Amino acid sequence: MAVYTKIDKKDIVSINDQFEMEKITHFKGIKKGIENTNYLLKTKKNKFILTIFEKRVSNKEIPFFMKLMEILNNSNINCPKPLKSRKGSYLINLKNKKACIVSFLNGKDKIKLNLNNCFEVGKVIANIHKITKKINISRKNSMGIKELGPLLKSIKFKSKKFDNLQNFLANNLKDIKKNWPLKLPQGVIHGDLFIDNIFFNKDKLSGVIDFYFAANDIFMYEIAICINALCFDYKNKKFVMNKQKINKLIKGYESVKKISLKEKKSLNILCRGAAIRYFLTRLYDYSNTPSTALIKIKDPNEYYQKLITHNNLKSYKDYLN
Repeated sequence: MAVYTKIDKKDIVSINDQFEMEKITHFKGIKKGIENTNYLLKTKKNKFILTIFEKRVSNKEIPFFMKLMEILNNSNINCPKPLKSRKGSYLINLKNKKACIVSFLNGKDKIKLNLNNCFEVGKVIANIHKITKKINISRKNSMGIKELGPLLKSIKFKSKKFDNLQNFLANNLKDIKKNWPLKLPQGVIHGDLFIDNIFFNKDKLSGVIDFYFAANDIFMYEIAICINALCFDYKNKKFVMNKQKINKLIKGYESVKKISLKEKKSLNILCRGAAIRYFLTRLYDYSNTPSTALIKIKDPNEYYQKLITHNNLKSYKDYLN
């Protein structure tokens, strides 16, 4: 979530005209996140989230995200539910961009997860995967491993002092792609399950938000993304992998859905792929985000450190012992 596109009271009136909802009495931009513009909308009785789609989201793919959230809602996964306009569409035009409104999810994100939280996250991931393995909607992962080469080339490195970094990234990406597993269980994954996309209420997981990177990919890749995003602690100005959290995350997942030995053996290369994916997107945002955007850029160095950590590991057991 972020704010790139500014809206005003006229836009709010237009939104009210297009949806069967109470009069919107208050709206406020949400700074967290980096991809789309988001506003909190309040009526007298309810809250909603307005999302204006920016950057890496293709307009033709947005209906996939809406349908996915509807399916998950109907399958008892607590996530935002998209509202339909008076015309029966999930999408409206706003500031020459596509936009949607979804229900507000109670709870809030945590600064740091405890071990039990990690177990709960593992369970909800597995429940999502059980559902999405059977559904008949699909989307190619626009941030999949095959798409990272063009992303690397698009990054504006500002001087020759970054030549070593470019070579490091190119060499890592080449090796990751060469060793990427091809025949593992797949389905629709959330694809961006960071700590600010997981809500808790009284320390109980209350739901998951922000499905706008959801796509068909390897289920174990989702676990790799979560290990990078949720299972490192910041200590003495360094990001240190927390193996206890990884243990709990995987145990939570396996309490719902078993992980095969073949999947487990792929964990290191998938973690390396997830780390370089976020390292590259953060480098891109660091170099390319307009100064006018109301957004806090996330530090790319975090994922450099995480990639180095994974490069120094090999087997599945290295993540647990």
